[in-house]
Amino acid sequence: MLDALTLVTGVAAPLLAAWCGWAAYRDQPTKDWHFIGMAVVSLLALVQLVVGVVALARGEKPAQGTTIFVAYLLGAFACVPAAGLMSLTERTRWGSVTAAAGGVVLAVLEVRLYDIWGR
Repeated sequence: MLDALTLVTGVAAPLLAAWCGWAAYRDQPTKDWHFIGMAVVSLLALVQLVVGVVALARGEKPAQGTTIFVAYLLGAFACVPAAGLMSLTERTRWGSVTAAAGGVVLAVLEVRLYDIWGR
């Protein structure tokens, strides 16, 4: 898999978490700019999903198993959009906390994806 893409996604996710966490600290709900940030990070995760599936289709194998790799890819793709949807339902500072948590979860999943693929 592309290490650079994993690194970029793994850096963008905690930046999103810090940004949304700052909004929560200031007692603000998620705003349109936060959702644009979530869309950018989600797009990175989508590209990573496509690259991972293409790598598997070409016959490359992750070190720790294909099933767990695909499960983590799908989880990485879904966590930020799910957090974004939940933050829409909670239009208080807790919506920002939820979006920040989605960024933290994605960052952890990126580290795990890197470990699962192995080098």
